[in-house]
Amino acid sequence: MLPPSLKSSQRVFAGVRFDVHAVDLPGRDGKTHRREVVVHPGAVVVLPLLDDKTVVLIRNERFAVGQTLWELPAGTLEPDEAPELCAAREVEEETGYRAGAIGKLTDFYTSPGICTERMYAFVATDLRLVGQSLDESERITPRPIALAEAYDMIRKGE
Repeated sequence: MLPPSLKSSQRVFAGVRFDVHAVDLPGRDGKTHRREVVVHPGAVVVLPLLDDKTVVLIRNERFAVGQTLWELPAGTLEPDEAPELCAAREVEEETGYRAGAIGKLTDFYTSPGICTERMYAFVATDLRLVGQSLDESERITPRPIALAEAYDMIRKGE
């Protein structure tokens, strides 16, 4: 659903996961300024905790940046999908662990200057290994990591 600020926008690109809209905005200078906005259905990110000292991170091959990155499991909402259901689905698909409990942490806009994507953050606990179920294009390797090591990886920019 488009926010009111984009109701008079024009879709200039229709993609698989997002669209791009162009909108003309009135400026303080009295002129009209064209801006493009990525219209995104929203996404989730999940902190999967095996126990109070271990998190499950993933190594995710990201073609857009040409790197394999350490990440938390995440994914795009399907049409009309509740964020909690998406979080449970994504943690299982990407890590191979089924969550016995999913709790919401917060939500936020990822890049509100150019994108409508709202990210919903969750914590997953009571994990049970059931096996990954990746999309054909995904190359993801899960790895349990001690929280202390994960904090170290953050400090090092990994």
